[in-house]
Amino acid sequence: MSKKRHLVTAALIYANGPVHIGHLAGCYIPSDLYVRYLRSKGEDVKFISGTDEHGVPITIKARDESKSPQEIVDYYYDIINNSFKEFGISFDIFSRTSKEIHHKTSSDFFLNLYEKGVFQEITSSQYYDKKENQFLSDRYITGECPCGNKNAYGDQCEVCGKTLSPMDLKNPKSSLSGNTPILKETKNWYLPMDKLQVNIEKYINTKKDWKSNVIGQCKSWLNDGLKPRAMTRDLDWGVSVPLKDADGKVLYVWFDAPIGYITATKELEPDNWEKYWKDEDSSLVHFIGKDNIVFHTIIFPMMLMEHGDYILPENVPANEFMNLEGEKISTSRNWAVWLHEYLKDFPDMQDELRYCLITNLPENKDSDFSWKDFQQKNNNELVAILGNYINRVFVLCDKFFEKKVPHLSNKDLDKEIFSNLKELKEKIEKSTQNFKFREAMSYVIDVARLGNKYLTDTEPWKIFKDDPERVKDIIHNSIQIVGNISILCEPFLPFTSNKIKGHLNISDLSWNDIGSSVISPDHIISGKAHVFSKIEDKTIEDQIKKLKLNNENDNVMPQKNSIEFDDFTKVDIRVGTVIEAENVPKSDKLLKLKVDTGLDKRTILSGISKYYTPEKILNKKVMVLINLKPRKMMGFESQGMLLLADDGDGNLSLMQPDSDISDGSVVA
Repeated sequence: MSKKRHLVTAALIYANGPVHIGHLAGCYIPSDLYVRYLRSKGEDVKFISGTDEHGVPITIKARDESKSPQEIVDYYYDIINNSFKEFGISFDIFSRTSKEIHHKTSSDFFLNLYEKGVFQEITSSQYYDKKENQFLSDRYITGECPCGNKNAYGDQCEVCGKTLSPMDLKNPKSSLSGNTPILKETKNWYLPMDKLQVNIEKYINTKKDWKSNVIGQCKSWLNDGLKPRAMTRDLDWGVSVPLKDADGKVLYVWFDAPIGYITATKELEPDNWEKYWKDEDSSLVHFIGKDNIVFHTIIFPMMLMEHGDYILPENVPANEFMNLEGEKISTSRNWAVWLHEYLKDFPDMQDELRYCLITNLPENKDSDFSWKDFQQKNNNELVAILGNYINRVFVLCDKFFEKKVPHLSNKDLDKEIFSNLKELKEKIEKSTQNFKFREAMSYVIDVARLGNKYLTDTEPWKIFKDDPERVKDIIHNSIQIVGNISILCEPFLPFTSNKIKGHLNISDLSWNDIGSSVISPDHIISGKAHVFSKIEDKTIEDQIKKLKLNNENDNVMPQKNSIEFDDFTKVDIRVGTVIEAENVPKSDKLLKLKVDTGLDKRTILSGISKYYTPEKILNKKVMVLINLKPRKMMGFESQGMLLLADDGDGNLSLMQPDSDISDGSVVA
């Protein structure tokens, strides 16, 4: 904490979906906690984040939903920004990489390195989709990872976590068309990471206080030997490469995204931004998840070094992943707890989730969130320990002193309790400064335990009649402990801190006020302090049911690529009636049907004998694709196809009209 000012960044979140608990536990709660702690101590700190709006996940989402990338990012920016605000993540600015100021900042940064001769111009073979007539970015390529995962992306495997290049994949496929891509030559500008490795190694070797999981991943990359990495891509969405011979190319998303931190600081402090980025008396700390470690510890620092004007990250306290009910969070399977839904289902209960996540942060290894644990932590810790203590103190003060804080008659009698409080405060500070937030949170709860024990040991309700002066001291000291808790809670449980301060009728207390006396005698407080409420079993059961219901369609085939309306109009589907049916000899799947389509009577072969006997399907109304090119099977020509529903497990059901509509009727 010796630096004059602090710049704290939280990872730019992709604007292709809402916020979930994995995001919160990964970096947004830890960074917010750290920033609130610095602010409470009176430090000069700026908290920077925003949405990453240029990644390939954006273009994939746009393609799937038949929208423009800008429509996608506009929609999700509002959801993400509003969720963070309501949850209390206290950014000084939450910006966007699609802004013009960011495009200019990124272009200028690129040109600075280009004019210094940092980049290598390399013509290489890249995967190209002939059907879609475009080069494929890493995320548009899937295939088999060396670890065996057959659905790895071209940039990373989500099973083993390894960063990949498309050439590492076996049996690559284009995510756009499903076809096997070809290799085609293209020119791009590369950061020669192999030549810059020595400098980055020296930098990382000075970071003795970095978390072991971060250093471990850095060492793994460095030991394998860094390789040149393209800082431009053949795409049409992103920051255009500011060179004459770079039409149809944009900056690599991991080149422009971290520059977004610089852009946002410029927006926030247009006249003073440079002192946060270029003054050696400033501290830069990046909060991220483990999948972004290499970009913030190697690639971005390398870019900053080559530019020459910027400070380097002082720390990158990356967290591991948080799982959900024993399984990896999956947005595609809807296996997630979404923040905007939680805020709706649990109004005014931000800190209850915040507490559960802080006490279970994946600081050094993956952790797991479960709804039962959420309930247990709320009921057995927040309600039974912290909330119970605070309410006991308020009730006793109301009962014996009509809500007025009593005077202290003997300052020396209970010195030990405040000595213990000071010791816990120092532990909280040390843990927070070392990014051990789980540990720090436990010490905050220990303050409530300390207060509860003090009341239990002194039993003021028993001695008031015989020794009212002693009870004055006990209640006075207890009120001071509650006041101190309100300050200690602010970085960890900000809404709770405000509630306690409201009940105490105080404000404007900071970390430096923590001590034996924070509330004056004769000060009036409220008569009771209801801070937390028990969460009932049914509430948790409803959330578990909701989660499982959301995930029921796990085995449903994903949506195929979008088509134009004109493509759909080419399909001719009619209602027909099965007028003949028989099994196909030597086939255990096919039925040979004769179907009256209203236009003609035609033969259709269908692989449904496992689900329908000839007798069962006879005279049934069916829907038939009649303009499908005829196909020969088992010696018979099939002149169409029945429409069937597949439940994902291979079970088939006929699609049928729900009324006796005439044969030949058009299905539209």
